[in-house]
Amino acid sequence: MRRDGGVINRGNKMDKYEKIKVVGRGAFGIVHLCLRKADQKLVIIKQIPVEQMTKDERLAAQNECQVLKLLNHPNIIEYYENFLEDKALMIAMEYAPGGTLAEYIQKRCNSLLDEETILHFFTQILLALHHVHNKQILHRDLKTQNILLNKHQMIVKIGDFGISKILSSKSKAYTVVGTPCYISPELCEGKPYNQKSDIWALGCVLYELTSLKRAFEAANLPALVLKIMSGTFAPISDRYSPELRQLILSMLNLDPSKRPQLSEIMAQPICIRSLLNLYTDIGSVKMRRVEKPLATAASVLHGRVGGRVTSARSRGSLQGPGLGKGGSPPPLSSVYTWGSGIASPLRLPMLNTEVVQVSAGRTQKAGVTKSGRLIMWEAPPVGTGDLSLPGSVEQAQPQFVSRFLEGQSGVTIKHVSCGDFFTACLTDRGLIMTFGSGSNGCLGHGNFNDVTQPKIVEALLGYEILQVSCGASHVLAVTNEHEVFAWGRGDNGRLGLGTQDSHNVPQQVTITSEDEAQKVVCGIDCSMIVTTTSRILACGSNRFNKLGLDIVLMGEEPTLKNQVEEAYTFTPVQSEPLTQQGITYVDIGTAHSAVVFESGQCYTFGSNQHGQLGTNTRRNSRVPYEVSRLSGVKITMVACGDAFTVAIGAEDEVYTWGKGARGRLGRKEEDTGIPKAVQLEENHPFAVTSVACCHGNTLLAVKPLLEESALR
Repeated sequence: MRRDGGVINRGNKMDKYEKIKVVGRGAFGIVHLCLRKADQKLVIIKQIPVEQMTKDERLAAQNECQVLKLLNHPNIIEYYENFLEDKALMIAMEYAPGGTLAEYIQKRCNSLLDEETILHFFTQILLALHHVHNKQILHRDLKTQNILLNKHQMIVKIGDFGISKILSSKSKAYTVVGTPCYISPELCEGKPYNQKSDIWALGCVLYELTSLKRAFEAANLPALVLKIMSGTFAPISDRYSPELRQLILSMLNLDPSKRPQLSEIMAQPICIRSLLNLYTDIGSVKMRRVEKPLATAASVLHGRVGGRVTSARSRGSLQGPGLGKGGSPPPLSSVYTWGSGIASPLRLPMLNTEVVQVSAGRTQKAGVTKSGRLIMWEAPPVGTGDLSLPGSVEQAQPQFVSRFLEGQSGVTIKHVSCGDFFTACLTDRGLIMTFGSGSNGCLGHGNFNDVTQPKIVEALLGYEILQVSCGASHVLAVTNEHEVFAWGRGDNGRLGLGTQDSHNVPQQVTITSEDEAQKVVCGIDCSMIVTTTSRILACGSNRFNKLGLDIVLMGEEPTLKNQVEEAYTFTPVQSEPLTQQGITYVDIGTAHSAVVFESGQCYTFGSNQHGQLGTNTRRNSRVPYEVSRLSGVKITMVACGDAFTVAIGAEDEVYTWGKGARGRLGRKEEDTGIPKAVQLEENHPFAVTSVACCHGNTLLAVKPLLEESALR
């Protein structure tokens, strides 16, 4: 006996089966139709390679086995066994030769089913789902493709529990999974998944049985989400009873609390006769295996979590390898903030939280975790702060309180951007959700109303958004087709729409045909587009030439040939050397900007009142210059605040320079044009994952660099 990836292997169990043919290829592997030699019975075996699987894929495979073990019902595909064979997890289960309910419906063409047949199928699904929910399990992917039929196409069998979620009495399922056509409106709004979401999917299945088509369909996901959230669908034929039509309407109610419980559906007169017939016909079918108690349902895939080893930095005391303070393992990430009199790590909602991206606004700080959750940091009410906060630079300030944003838990966030009093976040499905202050139309909802919970920008449904950026009072977004949209405050021409008009819904921006937008960056009163050819286009206020729109020719002495104060449309930068090298990173501050070239050189331009350009000399600040003190250091990221700059080196060094008041530089120092390193309170090597500046504040996310893999 041996263990490999947590799956027990007791010899060559595949010898008991004879492969007949491949009947499908699923998300994780191949589905075989096999003959079980002992009794000549046809079975299905899912072959799931484990060697190349990610941790999430292993967990999904493990979850399917766990769920199948717990379920024992004539209307649920029966689970036989699992074993390891040639570095693949093999799951043997019942074969349903009648195909799927989706195929059955498709073959009907336009010939509607009679109500008795519909209820015959529906009540079987109802009983199966009731059994599932009684086991504190959500199916989360109920659809006609996952409902199978027996040989005579009379008995239905629910299958495919690969993404089911086992619930404790207090937990909720947070991830949006499954086929989009069956996703409930509360998931579209980012609310937790619960049993009422399965009721919605059940309503979609019943609608499909009556109409032979899906209740909600669209050409793309964003348009589909809009349809689902509107709750509108074509009425079913009036050949069906008012009770059946009302049942569908009740299950497809936009308000989850108004959808009936499964027990309430089973008690409706329209279902009782069919349920009694089922009990007579198939309800007495003998259960073919003894249900095992929960405690004996052993885990199938135990991801081995090993200790990661790293060399600790010496801080005056010896630490064990890979251990933080007090000998504990290092956290998955740390988030630092400085400025406004504070220099301290921010608390995370959970110890095992890994923050991969951060953004800062005037009043709020936000971060995105590796798992796709949104963290907000806010100051506690006055009088509740810690007056002995370590690391305070000037006056002690209250520590920030962290929380996962409510109302976002049903969607996966991959990027966040903060403006003044509002926030925009981008989901992994290319949807933009905004919340906060609606002034200036920054939320893009077509009005000026404040929104406390994230709400989808409906005008962009139908587009897949790749990136979003917020200025103080405007927003830019770029799609996978390189289209750019802008909305919010329009003075100075910051929207790039050719006017100074403001807009409370996204407007498409026109750029030259030879340019394809790849990234957008918003400043206080201006905007930039980085193209696929690493070219920069800019619009808005060019005060101090912070956008590089002046015509500057480099020579022994730089020559300024033309000065631009504002641009109402996106215009290529004209200042050399910004026009001569590929740009990999750019950020805009209040009165200056910084770029990183492909070579790793960092150039700054704009106002140098406080040394934010990286020099103490009085230079012509309208001309871009390399930050000479960083010569020889390869820079990877840069961020600009109101009058200071932060740069990250390839070796994860953190440099700051410019205005020093209120701890802007992360240390006690007056204004300086000389870049100096910031010392973080890390007890182990680290990597910077994200940096952001806003006004006088900096937000920095780091993760430990560990020498050994945690999974073997």
